[in-house]
Amino acid sequence: MEFTLPNVSEEVITITPEATKAVLDIMKEKELNNHALRLYVAGSSCSGVQFGMAIDDNINDNDTKIDAGGLKIVVDHQSLDYVRGATVNFVNDPNQGTGFVIDNPNAQTGGCSCGSGGGHSHADGGGCGCGDGGGGGCACNN
Repeated sequence: MEFTLPNVSEEVITITPEATKAVLDIMKEKELNNHALRLYVAGSSCSGVQFGMAIDDNINDNDTKIDAGGLKIVVDHQSLDYVRGATVNFVNDPNQGTGFVIDNPNAQTGGCSCGSGGGHSHADGGGCGCGDGGGGGCACNN
């Protein structure tokens, strides 16, 4: 599903049906009514922007709000430009594990060559890390 951000033409966040279902299932299981999925920038490093996500009921007036087919998504003002063009997916892969992945080919990378390509981040904020002790270490090849 693609949803256009309010006041932004042609810029979208894509959330896969698998991710939508997974978030809605978590919210239902934990009885989190009136909550939204918050996408945000968790940090950045030489391998690029690291994205995060959380189920949140603290919705601010200046948050951008998106209705994704029954799932409410919110993005804070500071993260909005970095999140544009992102895809949120839920994967269940025997090699990479189970969880959410936020990928944005539009995100800027830093100055070192980490081999992971920028804009790819795991929702735990860990990211793909740079070989010699830099961050995450998820062995992703994006």
